[in-house]
Amino acid sequence: MAEGGVGNCPQVFVVDAQPSYISMPREKASRWARLGQNCLLLLVGVTMLGLIVEGCFIYRLYKTMEVSKYHPVCQNLSQPQTSGLQGGPIMSNVGTKDTNEIPTVPPHLDLIQNRPFAQLIGAIKPSGQNNTVLWENNVAETVTHNMGYNNGLLLVEQGGYYHLYSKLTLRAAEKSCSLIQHKVMKKIVAYDKPIELMSSKSVRCRTQSCCGDKASGGEDLWSSFLAGIFHLQSGDKIFVTLENINTIRPGPTDNLMGAFMIFPGNIPL
Repeated sequence: MAEGGVGNCPQVFVVDAQPSYISMPREKASRWARLGQNCLLLLVGVTMLGLIVEGCFIYRLYKTMEVSKYHPVCQNLSQPQTSGLQGGPIMSNVGTKDTNEIPTVPPHLDLIQNRPFAQLIGAIKPSGQNNTVLWENNVAETVTHNMGYNNGLLLVEQGGYYHLYSKLTLRAAEKSCSLIQHKVMKKIVAYDKPIELMSSKSVRCRTQSCCGDKASGGEDLWSSFLAGIFHLQSGDKIFVTLENINTIRPGPTDNLMGAFMIFPGNIPL
């Protein structure tokens, strides 16, 4: 009975009531932290590099403005030789007391003022030898600056590119038509014959209504004008010729001849 009455022991199941969780490895967490620190350091480095580059640009701009401030065009005429003509640096006078003064006149203005120019007016007796037109050069309306004049010839003293011009006023010939040949010529030392620079050739005919025109005083007047740019050397001589020079109408306002330098020396190619 005892053996028959004893049953099998019941099975016991233990249930763990503690919640389960997944823990992150410490190595993985520290790796993300190091990556974040590296990114932060990279951003800081890029920012510092940008500030350095910006500072370099600002410094270069400042130096450029400082150099342009002391450019020869902006320096004083009191010391024109120190910057350009002696080959010295542009800012050779920086730091002296004179540099504190505000320049008012460009230093190259003296070069512009010294450029040759001349203007001559018609003479009372304009007829010269070989049909050369004579001019007045000693009256108030005439000027010869760094140029000379002698018996109808305008003398070039400095080489360079010149603007030449000439205007003549003519009376109609007695016959109905005549040929007008107005020329600007050049004499050079190395060549005996004159060189023609400009010319105007035209046939003009006398009008029938000339004598009734009170505004012109009963004269039938024509005009001829020449102008151009030419390279001249020191020692060249410029003069004006007119065929049938006896037809020219004398007068200081009717006839002009002039020249002025627009560029000294030779233009570099």
